[in-house]
Amino acid sequence: MAVVTLREASLSVYRYPVPPASEITPKSVVLNRRAFMAGAAGLAFASQVAPARAAEKLTTVASPFSTDEAPNPLDDISGYCNFYEFGTGKGDPASYAGDLTTRPWTIEVGGLVNNPGTLDIDDLMTNYTLEDRIYRLRCVEAWSMVVPWVGIPLASVLEKFDVQGSAKYVAFETLVRPEEMPGQRAGYRILPWPYVEGLRLDEAMHPLTILAVGLHGEVLPNQNGAPVRLVVPWKYGFKSIKSIVSIKFTEEEPPATWNLQNPREYGFYSNVNPQVDHPRWSQATERRIGGGLFAKRVETQMFNGYADQVASLYEGMDLSKYF
Repeated sequence: MAVVTLREASLSVYRYPVPPASEITPKSVVLNRRAFMAGAAGLAFASQVAPARAAEKLTTVASPFSTDEAPNPLDDISGYCNFYEFGTGKGDPASYAGDLTTRPWTIEVGGLVNNPGTLDIDDLMTNYTLEDRIYRLRCVEAWSMVVPWVGIPLASVLEKFDVQGSAKYVAFETLVRPEEMPGQRAGYRILPWPYVEGLRLDEAMHPLTILAVGLHGEVLPNQNGAPVRLVVPWKYGFKSIKSIVSIKFTEEEPPATWNLQNPREYGFYSNVNPQVDHPRWSQATERRIGGGLFAKRVETQMFNGYADQVASLYEGMDLSKYF
């Protein structure tokens, strides 16, 4: 595996019909969902109505990395999400994320860096150029959408921390705040918290990888990972960790929540690959959200259509082994 320097590398409340069995939420979530929903019915948040989405407009510039495909409407993107900190239903994040406090917000950056420090969300949004990045999003559950993110290349943000030569990976961690994130409360936990993810250094510093702070030209809705999330468009959506509070550079491969839960079903790399099926369903095709349950399926593209940009990262690797 080639390790590159930073300078060298810097070049997901409308409820849709329940998807077919091949597009279900992972088994561990399904087994716990009944208990979660039964308990949630008695919690105060159960009576909440869907919060109004933020409408703050952002000043952006177009990016040459955008796809020319038509984006899904905002209601599709903000109303159909996986964000288990707020529940296991696709509409739960939109229903219950309204109480999430997103200011003040900082991200601790450390590990194998010479200049550890913090990133403040308001500094991010004022001191960096915000780019419109229209990306395909492919969920491991075999559905997809096209999302017009507003983001910042991750490489340009992290360069100032002076990463040490021994760093080979980047680890990410999500907020833990059970008083505002009902899925994290004792008795209703579907996953161990905090949610964690990781990338290889060259993946993290690739120009396609961004920190997203907006959506459809506006500030990021809470249910989509506000105020800041990772977006890695050639990987399955669960790799794009939401509501980030920590970034660390490491020498060893960092833990990743779904890989820890079931390594047979969720690999560390999780590159979109139509030739490597999930053990319980095919990954050869996908259902585009917005077309209804019986919409025509489309063929899944290798690396989600970004092979020209990223295939060289995995040259010589057995992608059926390192999935």
